[in-house]
Amino acid sequence: MLAIRYHRYGGSDVLHMEEVAEPHAGPGQVRIAVRATGVTPADWYLRSGRLRDIVPLPLPHTPGVDAAGIVDEVGEGVTGTAVGDEVFGLVPFADQGGAAAQYAVLEAWAPKPRSWSYEEAGGAAGNIDTAMRVLEALEASDGMTLLIEGAAGGVGTITAQLALARGLTVIGTASEGNHDFLSRLGVAPVTYGAGLADRIAPLAPHGIDVVLDAAGKGSLADLVTIAGDPQRVVTIADFDAERHGVRFSRSEAGESPGWAGLPLATDLADHGRLTVPLHAVFPLAETAAAHDTSATGRARGKIVITVP
Repeated sequence: MLAIRYHRYGGSDVLHMEEVAEPHAGPGQVRIAVRATGVTPADWYLRSGRLRDIVPLPLPHTPGVDAAGIVDEVGEGVTGTAVGDEVFGLVPFADQGGAAAQYAVLEAWAPKPRSWSYEEAGGAAGNIDTAMRVLEALEASDGMTLLIEGAAGGVGTITAQLALARGLTVIGTASEGNHDFLSRLGVAPVTYGAGLADRIAPLAPHGIDVVLDAAGKGSLADLVTIAGDPQRVVTIADFDAERHGVRFSRSEAGESPGWAGLPLATDLADHGRLTVPLHAVFPLAETAAAHDTSATGRARGKIVITVP
């Protein structure tokens, strides 16, 4: 099969399309013929070697942590899913990738929403897992107000919608050019940067209950002040979290609390309550360009790769 791989850490120029052996579904897994896969910052963090001390990779490595496609192998012990089903989901954590290929193995999945294209579904599962994991860590519930730093990106847009479905009020930081976009999602937009607390005050007269930092732009000190307690702030992007007493959330080996979000997302999507805004779609052969676009930090919504 065709897959994107890199044999050494480095820039996007280390990514190459190659013929590789097909993977096969193990116990509790399914294999899919991939139609689309998402690009996340983790993909190029890992590729660059930035995380090599935290998440060492066996090289060569195929990027891509989530995908959508058609089931063509069902592993031992799997029930409720059959060959030919359209699904979206996550590759095994231990592999830390593998979806940028013609076939991929999933360890967590759900039926693809009827209302989503393969491109939308292919870029959804990783962000849903992250969003649900963060909302659970923050104990976010009906009536609370959530502030998302970096609300217009892939994780921000999904977290906002899942939080709104829980009954939270959501305020999101973004550049002014993304304010109308956030408003259409039901998010109260605010410009990021110095003076944020003052701009938030009229939008949240009773204060901010919980905060997600999805941007990693060095704003944790201000976010802690806004929340009033570092334990009410979770970051997925700032590796300086410990110095501020803030929790850093990332996927761990074993079943994630975010996996429960996949079937929930299917239900919400098919009732018109969850969308996957797409920033750009690239063919598999242009994976390097997709990584470069993600690394600009200016994507509005999700970057997705389609697979032939």
